[in-house]
Amino acid sequence: MQPDSQPSLSPYLAQRFQSLIWGCLDNDLVKSAVFHAERFYSINPRNHDARHLYATALLKAEQTYSALHLVNIPLDEQCTGCLEIKAKCCQALGRFRQAREALDATLRDSDYVSTASSSSRISKPFPEAAALRCRAGNVALKGNQPGKAQEHYLAALRLNPYTWEAVEGLCAIGKIPEIDKLIPPRPLPVKRGPPSEEHQPSQSSKGGPGPVTTGAGFFTPEAGTGGGGGNLFRNFKDISQPQPFRLEFPRDAVAPNDTSVLPDNSFQVHRTSRSQPATLGIPPPQISRPLSSADEAGPAQKRLRSTSRQPEVTTTASKPKSSNATATIKPSSDDPLKKPANPIRTNAALGKSNAQLNAPARRSNRLLSGSGTKQLHLSKFQPARRRQAASQARNKSIESDKDEEAVAGGEGADSTSPPGVQGAAALSPRSEGSPAASGWTAAQEQQAQEEYETELADHVVYELVRQFASAARRLALYDCRKCLEELEELPVCHKGSASALIMIGKVHYELQDYSSAERAFRSAREIEPYRLWDMEVYSTLLWHLQRNVELSYLAQELLNINPQSSQAWIAIGNLFSLQKDRTQALTCFRRASQLDPSCSYAFTLSGHETIDEDLDRSMTFFESALRVDARHYNAWYGLGTCYLRASKIRRAEYHYRKALDIHPNNAVILGCVAMTLERRKQFEPALVFYNKAIEASPENALVRYRRARMWVAMKRYQDAVQDLEHLRRTTPEEANVIFQLAKVYRLIGDEVKSAQALAVARDIAPKSVMKMKRLLETVRDDGDDKMDEG
Repeated sequence: MQPDSQPSLSPYLAQRFQSLIWGCLDNDLVKSAVFHAERFYSINPRNHDARHLYATALLKAEQTYSALHLVNIPLDEQCTGCLEIKAKCCQALGRFRQAREALDATLRDSDYVSTASSSSRISKPFPEAAALRCRAGNVALKGNQPGKAQEHYLAALRLNPYTWEAVEGLCAIGKIPEIDKLIPPRPLPVKRGPPSEEHQPSQSSKGGPGPVTTGAGFFTPEAGTGGGGGNLFRNFKDISQPQPFRLEFPRDAVAPNDTSVLPDNSFQVHRTSRSQPATLGIPPPQISRPLSSADEAGPAQKRLRSTSRQPEVTTTASKPKSSNATATIKPSSDDPLKKPANPIRTNAALGKSNAQLNAPARRSNRLLSGSGTKQLHLSKFQPARRRQAASQARNKSIESDKDEEAVAGGEGADSTSPPGVQGAAALSPRSEGSPAASGWTAAQEQQAQEEYETELADHVVYELVRQFASAARRLALYDCRKCLEELEELPVCHKGSASALIMIGKVHYELQDYSSAERAFRSAREIEPYRLWDMEVYSTLLWHLQRNVELSYLAQELLNINPQSSQAWIAIGNLFSLQKDRTQALTCFRRASQLDPSCSYAFTLSGHETIDEDLDRSMTFFESALRVDARHYNAWYGLGTCYLRASKIRRAEYHYRKALDIHPNNAVILGCVAMTLERRKQFEPALVFYNKAIEASPENALVRYRRARMWVAMKRYQDAVQDLEHLRRTTPEEANVIFQLAKVYRLIGDEVKSAQALAVARDIAPKSVMKMKRLLETVRDDGDDKMDEG
């Protein structure tokens, strides 16, 4: 789907979303319900059914303020359903007076009936298999059993690819397969047209089924294994047997009127497949040619009919009795035309064919009755009559049918033509084009259009899940560039949703593009100002940007929304950390971990807060974070930093590499691995990691500065000058860069540029007298590498 192709909210798409969202809510898959409700609401925010479902899902997810924000709209836009949900939100928040006022306004509408989008429903007595799998995966993930969790999540997605919580669980584990394997692509649905009879004779001769649709659509039934080439109902199964749970109907399944025999599947819109009409009252597609037409039974049946009647004509030719002559032309009980092989013929078609079968009998009475002279004349020309009898029996009904239909440009079949000519005329495109069009009724056309619209709506939802799952997978694997490309391919309406903007903000945050990340998070909060999810990342982003005022405002808002949320206390802790109040920051982080023991981020921030004072305590916090989430790369990075400060270089390198396995494109971690190699005098491997780090993040000044210092240690001064000059242009106020550049110029013997750089450094940092003295003592090719990193 192209980014500028915004799907319209058709009734079929709305019905598909409603069924899917309520199915998730009934099975306690709250996050899946919120995801699909947001997709529904993003397509058309003015649709009140979408607004009600989104608010209901948020209310079930305990995001009460966000749900109230959706329905608390101006009075001229507010409907009675919005008031009903507003009353529920106010009641959950303890605002009972406002809840009563909203209910009173609802009761004043005498014509109001609670719709399915705003009212609660009775849950199923037993959840679906996919829901059970997903919930089992959630429990296993929180119980630190990632293998079991992955097994359950994969099984849940095989049963129901719309289970978004299973996708999020696999992303949390970090072992998510390719999207084409996890959620396989599906072809676009194809609208069912009139039954094409051009291919039926060849397939019937092979014993295979005739074509049902014009193409292989989304729910096109598969070819059956039984015979009966013209039977459109060949794929019917015994629906009394329980079927396995699937989101969509199996390709050969049929939904009867009594749906209790089918598995209770609330994740889908119950619809008919292409092999069955929408209602049983509508007759199936009819073949317009009469039952006695020569091209229905095929050439083989025509030969059987002629051979079965030739002995009868021969034996009765010598008997002048009219009763026997009548019995001669009347078809026998084993005639294949009286028991057609195709069971889809209707009673009307049978009645018409019976009338046509009687016509040759009356004409035979006139031919065989009369005087003895005429009888002798008949016996004289018996071979010619024998040939005409077999030909007339096959062609009289065709002649009468073609006379009635009056096909433009058609030619009537000659009664004396050979059987081969008759078969060719019957199978020609001219003879079968018009009857096929006349047999396709308006009700069948409407039914085919409804089936196509339903399948197309399901295809739109399926592709949306695939696109978002692909982007979420890229983000979980920290493939940030690819994730941005996936998000750019989303439709415009979904690209501007809050969840998509949050993903964009996280990607830029991982890329250390903090300004772009801040814009994305700010846009998401404008759409959903009471959002709690992912706000801990936003608060840390504001800490990196040193935005004291914005961080203070965010912390107060989150605390007012829900004082029992870990996100609010993490934001408050980041605020105290920015203000250099480490004691209060640790208290807030500890409170966040108490409210949510599965929040590994609170333990990690506590470790970073104590790393300068107590290394052992800091390592304890990082280890606690890893016990909660083994893929929390920031905790691995923190442990590596602790060991590096303790001068345990090999242990530091081990933990840095563990973090790098999780986040292979992080420039800071790549630089840390290179630094440990540099400490061990392994300059060439360290240079490889420095180059990877700069390639991953060219704007990272710290990594480039460390590489420049290593260039100096390797006595590659010209390379060091290039890096330092680049840093001088990008960070002109950094004194350490200027001092290092002055040192390099002094080492290569350029006293003029060294003096100029030293003068600039004196203006930037006038208190750095000791650094200047050490710099003046530096001689050419000294190789001294004891400059302060700042």
